This record gives sequence, C-alpha cells and structure tokens, in this order.
Amino acid sequence: MIEARHLRVLRAVAQSGSFSAAARELGCTQPAVSQQMRALEQSVGTPVLVRTGREMRLTEAGEALVRHAAGILGGLVAAEEEVAAIAGLRAGRVRLVSFPSGSSTLVPAAVAALRERHPGTRVSLVEAEPPRSVDMLRAGEADVALAFRYPTEGERGGDPGGAEWRDLEARPLLTDRLVGLVPRGHRLEEAGTSGEVGIKELADEPWIAGCPRCRRHLVEVCEAAGFTPRIDFATDDYPAVVGLVGAGLGVAVLPGLALESVRPKGASIVRVAPEVRREVVALTLPDLVRVPAVASMLEHLAEAAAAPRPRLAAGAGSYAD
Repeated sequence: MIEARHLRVLRAVAQSGSFSAAARELGCTQPAVSQQMRALEQSVGTPVLVRTGREMRLTEAGEALVRHAAGILGGLVAAEEEVAAIAGLRAGRVRLVSFPSGSSTLVPAAVAALRERHPGTRVSLVEAEPPRSVDMLRAGEADVALAFRYPTEGERGGDPGGAEWRDLEARPLLTDRLVGLVPRGHRLEEAGTSGEVGIKELADEPWIAGCPRCRRHLVEVCEAAGFTPRIDFATDDYPAVVGLVGAGLGVAVLPGLALESVRPKGASIVRVAPEVRREVVALTLPDLVRVPAVASMLEHLAEAAAAPRPRLAAGAGSYAD
C-alpha cells in the first residue's frame, strides 16, 4: 500500500537528487529517508530509484509516482483542511506565492485582515514570478498564487479568457496600468507630464527591463511600434530598476503596483502610449476553493485589490490622492 509520507519523501529525493539533501529539506535523517524509500519499493514491488554516481535517479515507476504525487498530496491537504473545519477546529494554513510588486501592495493588507478575523490561521509567503508561481501551485507547493499576464499572452494562447489557467480557479483582482519612467530632466519629461509619450519616441534610448515575462512583453510592444529596444540592464528587482533610471542609465516601463511601494528618486513618471494594462489574478486549485482558509485568503485579496489605490501622478514620481 502506497502511503502519502512515502510520496512526500520520494518527491523530495527527486527534486534534490540525493537522500542527504532530501533529509535536510524534510528535517529528518538520511537513514530515515532510505528506510522510507525501501518501504515504498516493497509496497509497489519494483525499484523507484537507482543510484548514478553520487545522485539518485528515478526509474520509470518512480517517474510515474512523482507525476501523480502532486495531485494526490494536494487532495490530501484539501481533505485534511476540510475535515478540520467540519470538526470545528479554528485553525488552518495558507501557503501563498506572489510576484514582488503584489507582495508589497496587495498581500500585506490581505494577510493582516485574515489574521485579524482568523487569528489561528497560519499564512506563509514566498516570492516567484509567473509562470514559476503557477507551476508551484500545480505542483502542490502553494495553495494560492498571485499572478499576472498581459493581453497579448491571452491572444497567443487562443483564449483571451485564460487558456493558461483553464485548469485552475482564477479570481480576477485588478488591471494594472504600465507607466514609463525616465531620468529627471529627460527631454520627454515635460511631454509625459502634460500628455502621453509614444513609446516609439524612446526607440533610441537604453532600456532597463524587469522580470522575464515583463521583458518579453516590452519587446513585443516595442516591436509592434517598429523598433527593438536596446536592453542594457535586466533585473527582477523593481527598486533596482528605479535606481538605474534615476542614475540616468536608461528608461523603463513599470507596472503601477511596482511604483506604489517604491518612490522614484531622480526619476520621473510619464504616461506612455499605447496604453498597456496587465491582468492581476489570484489562482488556486479547484479542490482547494472549498478549504475555508484558502477561500478566506481569496476573499481578503479581492478586498485589498478593491481598496482605493494611490494615483500615480506624472512628473517627479509623486502620488496624488
């Protein structure tokens, strides 16, 4: 009989490549991991791991077990949480994964509200950009993923309604407009304050780009305008993007959420055309929607997204109420 604990250990070995690394990840001893794997092989009647040098490799049977492990373990988590809620336990757990600008804007208010109403609920947070965050959700490593995508990505998928998320429960949160960022005193600073700057007017500028998904979208928008941007710097760290622009090293296009918690120093916000907005959503597995702690987290994320947001004022990186 295959036990859930065996599957958790097997997945850890598959991900880490060795018994010792899996033991460190799981917080147990290497002999305990070895014992669990022997018990699993006895249950299934065939080897699931083979040693190649200093690493462990999955056999065909092991690959099949790991492939099904995420769904099985995710279902067990949902069952445990539902049973606890039915039994009247005032407890729960939500593992949240979010992209950085969502972590600094939507997540704090949502988690604070959840803890105020349900003090016994534990919330953990890790950061990852989509599609990595969505992969973590599908792999059973998270319960709720805060993610985003751009309109052209829906068009490429043939389903603007969400082809890439069709197997998930998607809770729309907000649309986030992208704004331009130029060094203070830039030739287009005044034009971007009083009106809009066509992105083609920035064709000869050096660019600072963000995360891989944002970078890809930037290239698509620029190529649609007739040029390929010269990207001198690329970083997932939005404060670093702002700092590089403020130092006069290039221009950038950033989501509004990214600028809510980073006050541009030495940089000015300009409105760019064509207007681009990204869709921000909270995702979870369909089975997890019934878990009270997960449902509450989704509710509070929606409330945080619906709250009045500071309005970005074009110019010296200030905000207007």
